[in-house]
Amino acid sequence: MTAPTSRAASIAPRVGPRSRRATRFIVAIAAIAALGGALFGYDTGVISGALPFMEVHFGLTSLGEGVITSALLIGAAFGSLIGGRMSDALGRRDSLLWAGAVFIGGALAVALSPTVAVMTVARFVLGLAVGSASVITPLYLSEIAPPHIRGRLVSFNSLMIVSGQLLAYLINAVLAQWEAWRWMLGLAALPAVALFVGLFFLPDTPRWYISKGRQDDAAAVLRRTLPAEDVPAELARIDRARSLEAGAQRGAWQQLRTPWVRRLLLVGIGLAAVQQITGVNAVVYFAPKILASTGLGTGAAITATIAVGAISVLATAIGMSLIDRVGRRPMLITGLAGMTVSLALLGASFHLPRSTAVSALVLCLMVLYMAFMQATLNTGVWLLLAEMFPLRVRGLAMGAAVFVMWVVNFAVALVFPVLLDLAGAGVTFWFFGAMCAVSLVFCKRYAPETKGLALEDLERELRRAAGAGEAKEAEEAEEANGAAGVEGVVPETSVR
Repeated sequence: MTAPTSRAASIAPRVGPRSRRATRFIVAIAAIAALGGALFGYDTGVISGALPFMEVHFGLTSLGEGVITSALLIGAAFGSLIGGRMSDALGRRDSLLWAGAVFIGGALAVALSPTVAVMTVARFVLGLAVGSASVITPLYLSEIAPPHIRGRLVSFNSLMIVSGQLLAYLINAVLAQWEAWRWMLGLAALPAVALFVGLFFLPDTPRWYISKGRQDDAAAVLRRTLPAEDVPAELARIDRARSLEAGAQRGAWQQLRTPWVRRLLLVGIGLAAVQQITGVNAVVYFAPKILASTGLGTGAAITATIAVGAISVLATAIGMSLIDRVGRRPMLITGLAGMTVSLALLGASFHLPRSTAVSALVLCLMVLYMAFMQATLNTGVWLLLAEMFPLRVRGLAMGAAVFVMWVVNFAVALVFPVLLDLAGAGVTFWFFGAMCAVSLVFCKRYAPETKGLALEDLERELRRAAGAGEAKEAEEAEEANGAAGVEGVVPETSVR
């Protein structure tokens, strides 16, 4: 939801038939649009079950496994850059339509690929849709939802991502007995078709309509989500916020020259790298391969991976419920400490003799690691990236951080299977444990605490933390630019 100081936050739901119709409309929007998040999760998770059979079918080396897995991720990195610009030009809904079409074509192309080269290109194209959806879906949900439920809807998209991964693990387990890896990959086309068709029945967001001068269309959408008497005030608020952000974007590159802003950008990029370098997607993409290395059969390893997906969903829900009460920094620090211990024990477990008991121990430690990761670091990093940057550079800075996140994800996926073969699972997970320890020091020293602060107040606190002289200089510059008159307004996409 928006920050407490926003006037929009005062709009509360009214009980009655109109309110119930609005709720049904919003639920329908969330159910359809969040399919983009579910597809994001499915397409990143399904490779874990398909890869063991692809390895045999194509005669893949460890490097080949890494290339096929990471092709989607480098595509997603560029897709995340394309998605934001496309959504401004075409609209949020029409951009999701394009992403849905690419999801359908990409899923079918991957499933039917005759060679490794074709598979790699198809995975890259599919990644463009994944990356675009990772930007456009939360943007669409945050802009079309009423202020009083905006935070829950945006968080619902995060829950749909891990739910999509769990669905992929379940389908992998069912189809593994027939070694039907092409079906595993191709079934992603079904929810993509549902997304594509469903979007034809949804409007675009009031915010985008207003940006294109279509006030009547914006009002029509707002009348379906808010009481009629609140519509004029909400239209005026959105119009004012758009004007402020347009001015902010024009000065974004210049603002990055300010030392305290540049420092925040570096911290944000560091947090994005921390989320990936600590090994989460090595487990998401290669869990069956890891379990198979303990002596577990391929089918059993794929089935056991369901536990990883289930704990990810549960832990994400728990993290969402705790983070506003506990705070961001304590969650990050506690989570990284737990991840460090989990990975140290996981690395040690690979030095035990192979047995069913050792396979069960490895699975339990992987689940424990994922519980800490999804409940704390994953939830905390995404929220901090949405909160910590000042208005004038928020879009640019968050885009840069998300791009780095996908690039590091790509690097981990490319290198992990090679490292697994060269150094062994024990040393590989000790390396990730060491990265968790380094990340713990980084977060303890640099991660800001944003709990309970309105975004405007937070900006002033972060400026003061950079040093009194620098803060004074920044405040004077802000006053000269007339920024002092915008208090109380926050961007629609801010997550609290």
